[in-house]
Amino acid sequence: MIPTAFEYRSPETIEEALALLDKYREDAKVLSGGHSLIPALKLRLSTPAVVVDLRRIPGLSSIEALAPGEGDGFRIGALVTHHDVEASSLVKARSPLLSEVAGMIGDVQVRNFGTLVGSICNADPAADYPAALLALGARVVIVSPRGERAVPVGDFLQGCLETALEPEEFVRSVVFPRSSPATAAYLKMRQSASGFAIVGVAVQLRMKGAVASEVDVGVTGIAERAFIATPLEDLLQGSEITPEAVEEAVQGIASGRELLSDLHASAEYRAHLAEVYAKRAILLGASRAVE
Repeated sequence: MIPTAFEYRSPETIEEALALLDKYREDAKVLSGGHSLIPALKLRLSTPAVVVDLRRIPGLSSIEALAPGEGDGFRIGALVTHHDVEASSLVKARSPLLSEVAGMIGDVQVRNFGTLVGSICNADPAADYPAALLALGARVVIVSPRGERAVPVGDFLQGCLETALEPEEFVRSVVFPRSSPATAAYLKMRQSASGFAIVGVAVQLRMKGAVASEVDVGVTGIAERAFIATPLEDLLQGSEITPEAVEEAVQGIASGRELLSDLHASAEYRAHLAEVYAKRAILLGASRAVE
């Protein structure tokens, strides 16, 4: 299909972009990589009056270590592609989990043009990044005409295709406050056509021998938004990571949540898959630990 007519604007500064968003508000859409927006335009699921392209704005395409006093983590700009995240030596050193997740998104073409920020702003329940961003404690940096605010990713993602963004705002970057060179793993069952996650589990562990001193587990694909598996983390933290212990801990990982049910998988099957993939990801992560 052909999109409805819209005005295309390509500002050269953040201030220009914000002025456009403040003027057009709900009638404007922001373009970074375009892998979510352009299909929506073609299918006329989105019919904006104005598309604001961020790609001429300098300073949004970098991956940078945080400044002294901000933490030992890093910052990813709004125009950084999945491939950039996967290939970055800084990300590999400070967050192997994020690098691994980026390399499992879509295909080569998608990874070369799609962006991390664009993905989380689309808030697709089957997206890969949210599980990892939750496990890593990431914060979303939002700019508006009023200034800048940082929102934990768990508060930013509010539901299926819903975020905390206001019409006059856009995401400038995502911040990972601390270096997380711990052992990690991401596993998912892929939708055969799109590569999206029917279920995806991101795991980060800090191991002392066979015992997990820290456990972070994020789950995506099974509910309207990704979530942290807090009861599972509590059960495994301070425990020896054995197949038997993990098998017991993952039981009921999706309990109390309203699960998705569609042509790809029923709610019951997703709940089962969440347990299976959580166990596999935790055991894989533990096996990668360097003593």
